[in-house]
Amino acid sequence: MEHRHHGKSSANFLDSDEILTELNLNGNETFLDAGCGDGYISKKAIDKYLPQGKAYAVDAYAESIKELQEYVDENNIENLIPIEADITKTIPGVGDESVDIVLMLNVFHGFKESSQKEDVINELKRITKSDGRIAIMDFKPIEMTKGPPIDIRISHVEMEKIFNQYGLKRDHLTVDIGEENPQGKSHYLIIFKKE
Repeated sequence: MEHRHHGKSSANFLDSDEILTELNLNGNETFLDAGCGDGYISKKAIDKYLPQGKAYAVDAYAESIKELQEYVDENNIENLIPIEADITKTIPGVGDESVDIVLMLNVFHGFKESSQKEDVINELKRITKSDGRIAIMDFKPIEMTKGPPIDIRISHVEMEKIFNQYGLKRDHLTVDIGEENPQGKSHYLIIFKKE
């Protein structure tokens, strides 16, 4: 069975400030939110963390992107760009080595058993600057009421091994982030750089 959850939001259980603080942004970067859902992270990034920066909010779910575009238009936001796209293919309008930092939140586990894993990583590498960063935040492989089935979750150790195969090395790791559960925090965040 294929795991899909288009358009869902993590806003009700993950703190955007906690996540964006981990990225250590300096305020003028180009940021890409890969699999942005309702765009709550991108909105907060532009509003508080990237006053001179730019954010691409990318999702394959047309309805989410439509609603985000309406938000951008209604608020005259020039530096938030919603893009409807499949991140396993070339993201339109995003040039080679043009992004300082990519964030993929609660998305990569969906590619665990998929042959598209390679396509996703290669596209993230394509758009990321030579000194840029790729941040992956995902559910720990522990039982909890939210999130994907435990058998498709990926530990941070396994995640690092996967990305290492594509010439990406770990730059930063936070093993405890996200919602508090009886077994501990729900997520980890790992940041990669090109070798």
